[in-house]
Amino acid sequence: MRAHLGDQLVIEGPATGAPRRDGEIVGLHHEDGTPPYDVRWSDTQAVTLVFPGPDAHIKHLGHQPETETETGAGAGAGAPPPAGAPDPGDLGRRVATERTRRGLSREETARRARMAPDYLAYLEEHPADPSPATLLRLAAALGTSVQALRGSGVGLPPGRGTALLHPELRDLAPQECRALLSTHGVGRIAVTTPEGPAVVPVNYEVLDDTIAFRTAPDSVPAAAVGSEIAFEVDHVDDAMSRGWSVLAVGPARVVTEPDQVRRLTERAHTAPWAGDGREMWVSIRPTRLTGRRITPAEQ
Repeated sequence: MRAHLGDQLVIEGPATGAPRRDGEIVGLHHEDGTPPYDVRWSDTQAVTLVFPGPDAHIKHLGHQPETETETGAGAGAGAPPPAGAPDPGDLGRRVATERTRRGLSREETARRARMAPDYLAYLEEHPADPSPATLLRLAAALGTSVQALRGSGVGLPPGRGTALLHPELRDLAPQECRALLSTHGVGRIAVTTPEGPAVVPVNYEVLDDTIAFRTAPDSVPAAAVGSEIAFEVDHVDDAMSRGWSVLAVGPARVVTEPDQVRRLTERAHTAPWAGDGREMWVSIRPTRLTGRRITPAEQ
């Protein structure tokens, strides 16, 4: 039987053919022609080393159908998907993004979630359907929720979680604000237009002490040029009922120096999400940089 990480191993009763036990494969061994499996059983959640026998079969989850052999797993068992296989699913992308955002390695995340690092790598790199128990442990390890990993709130505004019973607002030092701004992201600028005040999201880059974004000359963000504007970035963690916000205030100007334009363009992490035709760089050099973080009072 060819198997992959994340597949389900079902052991049938030899006499009746009724399911006797099933579990999720969390490890593969390739030292001989019939590798054993590390299996997390659905009834105990314990990880056990199992040698596939005649009463066991594989249920492939999230894989293209494969031809099974009549004897044990062959030399190709557990091999990576062939070229042209589907990209990682949404779940894998969210797991990898959340892990990276929290600065956790795969090894540390796997240790917290009580799973093999290779299995976590599989979840991040392949379409998969892990068990609810696995998702619960992974969400706990990442400090988020199963719903967030599954993307159930993608179309909803942040901040729908329950507020902390005893929240504490803590002012952030300028160096903390710069660290949270990081090197790039999506923020909002507040500008005054002929139609009135407007708040617009923009992809931004941080270069030295300057915040910069690309826009079109006739767009709403372009109205910021020549005036003092407010630029804000925030993050809300619904699962943990906490968050932070950073506010930068300063004059906005068009970047015209060729060397500066080239540096910004070469170092840009992404094209503007709003689409093409936005090649005018606008920079904000903050004269005021402040921020706040919401945490439980005991911290």
